[in-house]
Amino acid sequence: MNDHVHDLALLNDAMDRLLARASELDNAAVAEPSRLPGWTRGHVLAHLARNADALLNVLAGRPMYVSAEAREADITRDAPRPLEAQLQDVRATADAFAATADASADWSRTVELRNGVTDSASRVPFRRLVEVELHHVDLGIGYELEDLPEEFTGREIAFLADRFTGNASVPPTTLTAADGQRWTTGGTDGDPVTVIGGAADLLGWLAGRRDGSALTASGGPLPVLPPL
Repeated sequence: MNDHVHDLALLNDAMDRLLARASELDNAAVAEPSRLPGWTRGHVLAHLARNADALLNVLAGRPMYVSAEAREADITRDAPRPLEAQLQDVRATADAFAATADASADWSRTVELRNGVTDSASRVPFRRLVEVELHHVDLGIGYELEDLPEEFTGREIAFLADRFTGNASVPPTTLTAADGQRWTTGGTDGDPVTVIGGAADLLGWLAGRRDGSALTASGGPLPVLPPL
């Protein structure tokens, strides 16, 4: 069972870390490229704010976004704003999400996210935590995958491994971290592949943040993962 109370506490801490670091930027730095292709840091901050709104919609039983085009348009509209406007928006939407989540009932219900994906309401706080932690890294302001809390890293590896499980384009794959943790993913056809590396590198590869060059594959080449 997902512990939404625990995840909301983790989310609060993660948001505090992100806002503290982002507040050290200036307007010029917000306009500089982030680590996400084609996005400035302003795009990342705008996305974080709009994602909080979107997950509020999910908890309220509304569509997460009006459309994919509207989602992109909102981020593009908000990306050029100065730092203080970005921070106020991220903080206000985070507070609104936290207030609604604290009052939300029936965490066992099924909710619908983007593209028809469904999940338990109890996992929405963790999904929001993923957005905050990974996009903090994407800002490129001194917070790296290695700085992510160990609990989060392990859970996100498991979440992404599960996402690729059953995908016929990925061979049956065993992931092994340096500390001995193991996960399985991929389909059932093809020669089994074992991928070994540090937890941060495994997460970076699964999440599309690293190319996997720091990992060691045996039984076959490092699998090519489909886009998330």
